[in-house]
Amino acid sequence: MSRRLISSGSTFEAEIGYSRAVVVDDWVFVSGTTGFDYASMTLSEDLLEQTQKALANIAAALGEAGASFADVVRVTYVLPDASRFEECWPALREAFGESRPAAMMISAGLSDPRMLIEIEVTALIRP
Repeated sequence: MSRRLISSGSTFEAEIGYSRAVVVDDWVFVSGTTGFDYASMTLSEDLLEQTQKALANIAAALGEAGASFADVVRVTYVLPDASRFEECWPALREAFGESRPAAMMISAGLSDPRMLIEIEVTALIRP
């Protein structure tokens, strides 16, 4: 079994003790990812923009693992306000419309009240 850690460079990873993603053999497990711009540690106040940035952060981790959104088999969305989930759909459809992974949406508080969405994915790298 091979195991490789992927970091986004976020200060949260070192402070909390986790990796943006872990690659085990052909599996990629991407941690819950928010819309933070890790270079500037800024966060938009707009839900759709946060969703797009979270997906960009996930795409970067998947790419480093040798995977893409086409390889995603499971996705979990967490929003503090479930009534706003539909606002995210255009960005989610763009990312997952072709692969159509198994999905779940949970309404729960996030660690920072500025965070409006967190997304976690699991991918299986295809040969």
